[in-house]
Amino acid sequence: MDLIFKIAAVGIIVAVLNQLLIRSGREEQALMTTLAGLIVVLLLLVQQIAALFDTIKSVFRL
Repeated sequence: MDLIFKIAAVGIIVAVLNQLLIRSGREEQALMTTLAGLIVVLLLLVQQIAALFDTIKSVFRL
């Protein structure tokens, strides 16, 4: 559940920054902000998937 809230928070922050940058005429920086947000979310997901695999590995080492 904590991961969902983190992803939602990153999404909200990126959306607000994106709109602010687009309205100020900085479309390239808005795109970079969006890509940075996507990378942050993907890193969060990769960490959780690695933890899941570690848990699965430890369960089957019985």
